[in-house]
Amino acid sequence: MPIAGIKFEKNIRGVATHVRIDLKRYGNNEQLEDFLDGMEAENQRGGETITLDELKKYMDKRLKKHV
Repeated sequence: MPIAGIKFEKNIRGVATHVRIDLKRYGNNEQLEDFLDGMEAENQRGGETITLDELKKYMDKRLKKHV
């Protein structure tokens, strides 16, 4: 049964490889936002990190430039 605003794209073998989600319809969905946040976090795994103190110093320095 098709779901309005959601389309599954298949390769030539008929295997679903992509999902298209209508963000006008589902863009404010909390579960979708959580899923996308999780995907972004997974993509950042193993990336560069900084300490909280370094972040605070960076933000203080950046905000002073805009005041």
